[in-house]
Amino acid sequence: MSTTWDSDQPPPERRLTLAGMLRVMLRGAVLALLVFGGLVVLLLLRLIERPIFGLHRPITPHITQMVCCAAFWVLGMRFVRRGTPMERRGAVVSNHTSWLDIFALNAAKRIYFVSKSEVAGWPGIGWLARATGTVFIRRDRAEARNQTEVFRTRLLAGHKLLFFPEGTSTDGFQVLPFKTTLFEAFFDPALRDEIAVQPVSVIYHAPQGEDPRFYGWWGDMSFGAHLLPTLAAARQGAVEVVYHPPLPVAEYTGRKALAQRCEAIVRAGHAQADADGGPRLQ
Repeated sequence: MSTTWDSDQPPPERRLTLAGMLRVMLRGAVLALLVFGGLVVLLLLRLIERPIFGLHRPITPHITQMVCCAAFWVLGMRFVRRGTPMERRGAVVSNHTSWLDIFALNAAKRIYFVSKSEVAGWPGIGWLARATGTVFIRRDRAEARNQTEVFRTRLLAGHKLLFFPEGTSTDGFQVLPFKTTLFEAFFDPALRDEIAVQPVSVIYHAPQGEDPRFYGWWGDMSFGAHLLPTLAAARQGAVEVVYHPPLPVAEYTGRKALAQRCEAIVRAGHAQADADGGPRLQ
């Protein structure tokens, strides 16, 4: 069962004006064309890529990255990447604010998401997730052995796996305690000395004059209730993706110590970016 974070303060009211509805239609149409057009190109290339390279994907992740970069141009949002994504084998962990994280993290670096198994059955989103190589798992200790085998195969193939240890999205002002279950796979003897985990802080800055939680997606908010105001915004804000130095797994005694260190770094990066007052385009 999935957990959902909620707040004692209700989400901001978001009323759409006529101009806002026009922006929804225009941006929505262009974004849908971009995403599903990119999906068609990716699937066609995968027909050639799969028999030649198998599990390795030297071509199609570039399609995903280009589509996600272009999505922020369509939305009118500023996108800023800081720090250096690691080149060595390993995984990435990040805080989770909304569905926009998928675009932001894919735009910043070619990665493969680890997602709850239910997502595979979602119309549209499930198709995209499967096509882009998402790893579907159940957050259940009973599944730990199977998950370790999947992680081992993908990580040793050079895939950068990314998951959200909080287990749910928030209003963007929180970094929830990191769940440690998935970190256990990194201590498999075949992986422990080979990989690192890179913490990443994703920070959203609301459009000027809007509620600071504008991009947060939490509680019982539906996807549509979040999507429409995001598309309708006359002025957009920004998203920062901050890559912190990777942590070699071999330097940690177990999953709890590694998860706690990742959480502390992500939390500190989030707090620092908020203290700085917003992204500085360079």
